[in-house]
Amino acid sequence: MQALSDVRVLDLTWYISGPYCTKMLADYGAEVIKVEKPPEGDAARRMGPFFGDHPHPEKSGLFLHLNTNKRGITLNLKSDTGKKIFKELVKDADILVENFSPVVMERLGFSYEELEKINPRLVMTSISNFGQTGPYRNFRATEIVEFAMGGEMYSTGTPELTPLKLGGNVIQYQAGTIAAVSTMGALYCSRQQGIGQHIDVSIMETQAGGADRRNVYLLGYTYGEVLTQRWPGSGTAAVRTLLPRGIYPCKNGFVMFLGLPQWWTRFLRLLNLEDDSKFQNFIDTTHEDEFRAIWFSWLADHTKEEIFKLCLENRIAGAPLKTVAEVVEDQHLKEREFLVEVDHPVVGRIKYPGAPFKMMASPWQVKRPAPLLGQHNDEIYIQLGYTKEELIKLKQEGVI
Repeated sequence: MQALSDVRVLDLTWYISGPYCTKMLADYGAEVIKVEKPPEGDAARRMGPFFGDHPHPEKSGLFLHLNTNKRGITLNLKSDTGKKIFKELVKDADILVENFSPVVMERLGFSYEELEKINPRLVMTSISNFGQTGPYRNFRATEIVEFAMGGEMYSTGTPELTPLKLGGNVIQYQAGTIAAVSTMGALYCSRQQGIGQHIDVSIMETQAGGADRRNVYLLGYTYGEVLTQRWPGSGTAAVRTLLPRGIYPCKNGFVMFLGLPQWWTRFLRLLNLEDDSKFQNFIDTTHEDEFRAIWFSWLADHTKEEIFKLCLENRIAGAPLKTVAEVVEDQHLKEREFLVEVDHPVVGRIKYPGAPFKMMASPWQVKRPAPLLGQHNDEIYIQLGYTKEELIKLKQEGVI
């Protein structure tokens, strides 16, 4: 028995943030029905990387990862029949998650006020760029826009250069995680008190007040008008100390160091410089060029595996920068069974990232791969009382 095996979810999400939210629920046991628009389905099906570098709606690695354990149907929510069918599905749902623009659900006739009349205990989670209200409500955005407008970008990068965005789609996954947590809180309330509610998740706000620097910087400004600063990188003149910090090249790749003042003696011991009077004070940069020469020479003579071992022995915060291939083969992740193999009817058996956290009594598990487009139409619509003949007609009419 999984933790959420008695929870039924309607999934009207696409791209990343919404599907990641419902993936979290599905992977811990919830019955998630993913509703896709016919005939093209979730736009993530057209986003890479693709298995075998072959663009195909059933080979998107992004889609396959974000939709494990879900059942999939197609349904045209703009058609009258599609609206009727959707409302039938809402009757038995505990949760509905959508990440359309704020106006879409209302225009379709699926505002929370309308759906609440059908199912008073329904928890509806809406994920959007800037939230359901406010002057930015209808603005479109991408990851880089959210990153910039939420203030995160101003603190990322080095002082002498322009601000940077973190790689990938960090904010989308963060918003999906917060949406999943808030949804579970609302579900608990629904089951304890018998009432549902509408959850409004603003992607911008999930990172503007997130634990990754922003809440500290916002408090710093509101309390004392302290402005955000971008931290210097390795070797920059702005540091003006001998402390190694940042990313450096070594014999077979790169390593990262966090240099703190209280660890300076440990760095000297690492480099066999304990008795060299020139380097006893890390603030004294008189012999900085000489120290840097010793430091980079030492790095060039050691592999990142050797450096990691030496850092552990000397209690220094240093670690190797691993490639994706090295992470896949990481012995620690293998022992904890983080990467799991999933067998998909089109791409076959491949490895996926696994559980973000482990529950001993109600474990995470993959019971089914991401659905093919419309794979479970017959199964789910027949449960609603439709015959196979009616389903053929609905498909011909473009309803499913």
